Amino acid sequence: MPEPAPAPGSSNAERSVVRELIAFASRTPLSAAGAIVGLLIVAIALGANWVAPLDPLKTNFRRMNHEPDAQSLFGTDQVGRDTLSRVIHGARTSLFVAFAAVLLGTTVGSLWGVACGYLGGRFDLASQRIMEILQSFPDLILAMAISMAIGTGLPAVIVAIAITRIPFGGRVIRSVAITVREMAYVEAGRASGASAFRIMRLHVLPQCVAPYLVLATTHLGVAIVIEAALGFLGVGVPPPTPTWGNMLADSITGLVPRWWLVLFPGLAITITVLAFNLLGDGIRDTLDPRLSPGFLRLVTGSGRGTAAVTPTRAASLQEDRSGA
Repeated sequence: MPEPAPAPGSSNAERSVVRELIAFASRTPLSAAGAIVGLLIVAIALGANWVAPLDPLKTNFRRMNHEPDAQSLFGTDQVGRDTLSRVIHGARTSLFVAFAAVLLGTTVGSLWGVACGYLGGRFDLASQRIMEILQSFPDLILAMAISMAIGTGLPAVIVAIAITRIPFGGRVIRSVAITVREMAYVEAGRASGASAFRIMRLHVLPQCVAPYLVLATTHLGVAIVIEAALGFLGVGVPPPTPTWGNMLADSITGLVPRWWLVLFPGLAITITVLAFNLLGDGIRDTLDPRLSPGFLRLVTGSGRGTAAVTPTRAASLQEDRSGA
């Protein structure tokens, strides 16, 4: 029995996505390179059990503090553990913490921002004061205080970093919600008797997809750095779980300098943060309506060209002001 032919709409959508990806790579080659490197690092982290040559927790006292050689490409630490294996497994832990924290913090902040921007009033005023208090502290200091207050461990670190991301998402998405709230089709929805929750779900949230993607990608690098700093300071994921921050902390505990224990985790952090920052910059430029409104409509799934563009531009301006 012959298989049914694919729907024309789906094939057209796939071709449109491919064309946009090719245009993205040609327009922002550095961002495309960042995306490739980032995906490669994520793939290595996911396959750490198969990629790593040795068990990252296995000790070998015959090869303590051994410099890089053919047997241990990245050398060994003070108890003979393979540094390459620890860097690979540390990528899995560090990236998991960063992705989970950014997803949690940006989502909570975005939903909070939608409610603030659309409802306004005293709720918005009180929420803005709370966000200002959170933003008044440096990210690392706030994350360290929260992590120490709720205890060490993977969940505590994720929650601590996520809380530092909430006000950024809330402020940017709030500006989008304020802009959408004044649009004609939203006014028509209110006039027809639609509830505030229904309007926010059907009309405001879809316009927040593009700035949400920009926020998530640009904050990944920050989350990775905060996680590494918490591990280095001893308030992150506790040993013996390998993380890049823990490895940097271990490198300064001995009396003899071991350059390879600093170099390779530091390179991993630098390359990963740079890759995600380049990707985030490319996505932000692509979703800027002055550069590519068609791609914005493709991502948000909105047929209202002008309606989808204006909120994203407002979010871009708000993000620029927040970073100033």
